[in-house]
Amino acid sequence: MICLNPKKKFGLLGMNHRNGWYTLIRNPRRLYPLVDDKLKTKECLESHQLPSPELYFSINHNFELKFLREIKFLKEFVIKPARGAEGRGILVLVDKVGTQWKKASGELLSMDDIEYHVSNILAGLYSLGGLDDQAFIEYRVRSHVAFRAVAFQGVPDIRVILYRGVPLMCMLRLPTKESDGKANLHQGAVGAGLNMLEGITMGGVHHSLLIDRHPDTQVPIAGLKVPFWESMLETAAKTYEVFKMGYIGIDFVIDQILGPLILELNARPGLSIQLANREGLLPRLRAVDAYGAGVEELSWERRLEISREMLHKTSSFKKETKA
Repeated sequence: MICLNPKKKFGLLGMNHRNGWYTLIRNPRRLYPLVDDKLKTKECLESHQLPSPELYFSINHNFELKFLREIKFLKEFVIKPARGAEGRGILVLVDKVGTQWKKASGELLSMDDIEYHVSNILAGLYSLGGLDDQAFIEYRVRSHVAFRAVAFQGVPDIRVILYRGVPLMCMLRLPTKESDGKANLHQGAVGAGLNMLEGITMGGVHHSLLIDRHPDTQVPIAGLKVPFWESMLETAAKTYEVFKMGYIGIDFVIDQILGPLILELNARPGLSIQLANREGLLPRLRAVDAYGAGVEELSWERRLEISREMLHKTSSFKKETKA
């Protein structure tokens, strides 16, 4: 049998299919603000004792820029827009040198530079739809030692696609020089597929091209064991009970002291995760749906079991397809 459509052969989920059959149906519009606004996300996570980087303070209006003077007591921190998209507007400061702060790239920024950046955030330069936004300052995560050899300067993160409360597919995103130390694929980070049964990396993708080595460090991407693997999958499954969104991306970071933290959620997770894993999402989505109605109402422990069962079933599908 000849398959003329590669999407069907490999079970690839396209953007229209994702939007029409998964995000539109599984994600109630009324819940989007809880995910699109990172400050509201933080409030929800904190109220349910789910770990995330500590919030220092937020700035909602230009007349509050004077509160930025409080950062003079901070050696390192991160500034983010509350409703930013694709990693835009995030400023990571790793050290203080005199009266200035240093980025991971070594660039120094003055207080005036930082105030200007925050003003741009408030004006909506980085927000969804260009609307006025809020800025917030939070704890800077220090990357776990396990990633030291393969990541460039910044902190890698782990994206977990959660479908109906079931962990579906994962990837490790590795910062590069091009991405300015940020783990964002749109800005040039590397995506590495993950064997979900073991938490071990497979091959990578960079600008939609399959790669085997990190472009900066030249370290092989495959074979890296992600720490706290089972703990992150458990937390991901528990997160569904807080946000009740049926198709969502959860981004974790692993701090060298605090362990796994939820960085943010995404109600429209990208599709490059399929390239990173060399596998489409559709077989896994259908395997979860085969359990019928009410999957979402099961305990998080049972949904984790379904995830493992689904992985075994789709592994068999993958072998048959290759044959």
